[in-house]
Amino acid sequence: MITDVPGVLVGHWTDVEARTGCTVVVFPKGSVASGEIRGGAPATREFALLDPLRTVATIDAVVLSGGSAFGLAAGTGVVEWLEEQGRGFKTAHGRVPIVVGMSLYDLGVGDGLVRPTAANGRAAAESASSEPGQLGSIGAGTGATVGKWAGRDLATPGGLGAATYRSGELIVSALIAVNAVGFIDDGTSVADIGPPASSTPTDPTNTTIGVIVTNAKADKTLCHWLAQSGHDGLSRSLLPAHTSADGDALVAVATGEVEADSFHLRLLAQQAVAAAVRSLATH
Repeated sequence: MITDVPGVLVGHWTDVEARTGCTVVVFPKGSVASGEIRGGAPATREFALLDPLRTVATIDAVVLSGGSAFGLAAGTGVVEWLEEQGRGFKTAHGRVPIVVGMSLYDLGVGDGLVRPTAANGRAAAESASSEPGQLGSIGAGTGATVGKWAGRDLATPGGLGAATYRSGELIVSALIAVNAVGFIDDGTSVADIGPPASSTPTDPTNTTIGVIVTNAKADKTLCHWLAQSGHDGLSRSLLPAHTSADGDALVAVATGEVEADSFHLRLLAQQAVAAAVRSLATH
């Protein structure tokens, strides 16, 4: 689980009946972050500030949510909760919590009128802990599905997957909410995939989103490279990935505890994301 990285906390809000939810990842103070979007249909909050050229380098939390663009409201509750904890980027008139949000489309799975709200995001943040916790159909992964390439009526459950790689003191972990138009590629069924269902290429109702966290020391540029490597992991584990019908987005965060070789770090990020996605193939 992503809480293998010391100081990282994770909490969820889940509506089993409506089949939606949100997941909040809270980082240690001073954590550095960047990210990248490669899918054609993203739904995000504050993602632009992750650009290495932007002023703020640190991050307080990431919110993964269902509900499509409606679900981005969950981030407001997390911002409010973090402000009460004294967290945030220091300005002349108070601290501003830096919370990045990414949402996936699950409106057609359960009750599309139920979406994560600010109150739900706050509840998830308040429950955040360092415990390993459950994966699969929980939080942002509750209504996630995969395999819509073959037609939405043939979709199977996706969910929230995780994986961790270690090398000495170095830890790289990924938490991924998989809601792809494509299939999870376990390496055994590639030849069986035919052309997409007629509606699939023009139906932007998918998206795989997630977080890569490492205890390595890294600046914003290296975190951007880690997000890029994470997307390479999506390309290895989803068939296909990064379509115009997906909003695939990843955030990479470094807590700054240990020295690490950047090439090795990028390899582990790629491996962690691919393994996190593939963990759902047998969930």
